[in-house]
Amino acid sequence: MRHMFAAVALGCVCVGGSALAEDVATSPVVLELFTSQGCSSCPPADALLTELADNDDVIALALHVDYWDYIGWKDIFANPAFTARQKLYAQSSGKRMVYTPQMIIGGEDTVVGSQPMEVADMIKTHQDKGMPVDLSMTREGDQVTVSAPAAPLAEPAILQLVRYIPQRTVEVKRGENAGRIMTYSNIATDWTPVTEWDGTEAFEMSFDVIGQEPVVAILQLQDGGPIIGAARVR
Repeated sequence: MRHMFAAVALGCVCVGGSALAEDVATSPVVLELFTSQGCSSCPPADALLTELADNDDVIALALHVDYWDYIGWKDIFANPAFTARQKLYAQSSGKRMVYTPQMIIGGEDTVVGSQPMEVADMIKTHQDKGMPVDLSMTREGDQVTVSAPAAPLAEPAILQLVRYIPQRTVEVKRGENAGRIMTYSNIATDWTPVTEWDGTEAFEMSFDVIGQEPVVAILQLQDGGPIIGAARVR
């Protein structure tokens, strides 16, 4: 898959004083819904994600996996990289299996994606906790800039950039959802790790972007760890 980003500048600038350990940022909470057009249990979760899609307090993303493609319908949004990401989350939490619809909240908590009350409770928990890094993002024409102040990190984090399609309607012709016309929201199409950051210095990095789709920046500890900062430009 062609990555839709090109880094054009990277600058690290020391700032006076580091963020205190107890400081938290009011970044939006990242929700990752692992879903499939071939999963009969997924439509309620897809509908819930649509309800959350335009909420500025969360960044709700649909990651379509490919392991149900064999049962009669090939998900047109499925990406093996998203299956691998879900498996990495499972490994990091000591689980042996993956499933749909699964929602990962903040890179660390798991709920069944079709359970609105559980999802709402977990969002509230993460909002109350906040994030250790105040990630900022701006967009000017075909370029986005991501920045963050210095912050004390226990280990280096990975900056990732995500593109998504805001909404698409699909007629599913075969498989468990045959005959249904489904609306999907915030469909992740590209998820690119771009750099590692240890938090010792502030950073600012700019990227060329292709197309008008929204761009999300996610700062996450390695190997499927917690998300410690997030921002979005539409």
